[in-house]
Amino acid sequence: QVQLVESGGGLVQAGGSLRLSCAANGRTFSSYVMGWFRQAPGKEREFVAAISRSGGNADYADSVKGQFTASRDNAKNTVYLQMTSLKPEDTAVYSCAAGTGLVRVSIGDDYFYWGRGTQVTVSS
Repeated sequence: QVQLVESGGGLVQAGGSLRLSCAANGRTFSSYVMGWFRQAPGKEREFVAAISRSGGNADYADSVKGQFTASRDNAKNTVYLQMTSLKPEDTAVYSCAAGTGLVRVSIGDDYFYWGRGTQVTVSS
C-alpha cells in the first residue's frame, strides 16, 4: 500500500508563493505517475498537474499553466508543486495522487492512491 502525505500549505497573500510537498512511503515511488488535484469550497475536484515517472514530462491545467510547476525527487520519494503568483481563486485543499498505467492523467478516478490534502488559502 502506498501512503501519501501532503505538506507545505498555509495562508499567503495574493501574489505570494508556496511549495507543496507530497511524501510517499514504499520503494516503488518511481513507478507511479503523480498527480496534483485541488478542491475549492462548493466546487468539484479539479485537476492541477501531473508528472511522469522520471519527472521528465508534466501536464498542467490551463488555469495554472505558467504559474505552477510540478517536479519530483524519486530518491526522496517526494513530489512537489511550486505555486507562484497565487490568487484568491487558488484557495483550495490540494491533494496528491499516484497511479500506474494511466491514459488520461487529468482524470482523478484513474488514480489509485490519494493523500488527505493540505489547505492553501490565498488572501486578498
